Amino acid sequence: MSDSALPPHDPAAERLMQLIFTLRSNGVTDARVLAAMERVDRGAFVRGVFATRAYEDMPLPISCGQTISQPSVVGQMTQALNPQPRDKVLEVGTGSGYQAAILSLLCRRVYTVDRHRALVDEARAVFSALSLVNITAFAADGSFGLPDQAPFDRILVTAAAEDPPGPLLAQLKIGGIMVVPVGQSDTVQTLIKVTRLASGYDYEELRPVRFVPLVEGLGTE
Repeated sequence: MSDSALPPHDPAAERLMQLIFTLRSNGVTDARVLAAMERVDRGAFVRGVFATRAYEDMPLPISCGQTISQPSVVGQMTQALNPQPRDKVLEVGTGSGYQAAILSLLCRRVYTVDRHRALVDEARAVFSALSLVNITAFAADGSFGLPDQAPFDRILVTAAAEDPPGPLLAQLKIGGIMVVPVGQSDTVQTLIKVTRLASGYDYEELRPVRFVPLVEGLGTE
């Protein structure tokens, strides 16, 4: 085969495949989760000077003093959440919209809420550009969930609370799962998987993490 007959070099595809390899190396083994993360281009959610680092396994700054989470953490949280095709999922902390986009490929409906209206507006624009029609994004105080849409099969919280928030636990269906970072400081946090049982709640510690704090009220942006 001559050089002219070789397929064109695609650096973005190579970086994406390297990211998928990194996810597998970090314990993300669920085939559905890996397929969703391969389909969702993280580069669509990273802007400005950090766009060239979109395929690296690291958190990156976004607007409003927030971050887009490290892909391996996104994968591990999604895997622990175990969303099913008919599930209705609540995400607290829209951020860039990357996590909601992945969830949208794994469940029936995603409701995502963030206290920063600017982030919600930016995420909605990306969802529209990617034709992700099963995501509804709200600018609201996510610490209280979305009572009007409850109960939820799954709840994912992408900001750290001192304890799993009571209003969110109450909006979880029996048999439902919530994944939430818990910790009293921004340096010592643990990812917790909560399963609601008919008799109460079962708590499982998953791994140490570091997230921005869960803050009540609306942002000023």
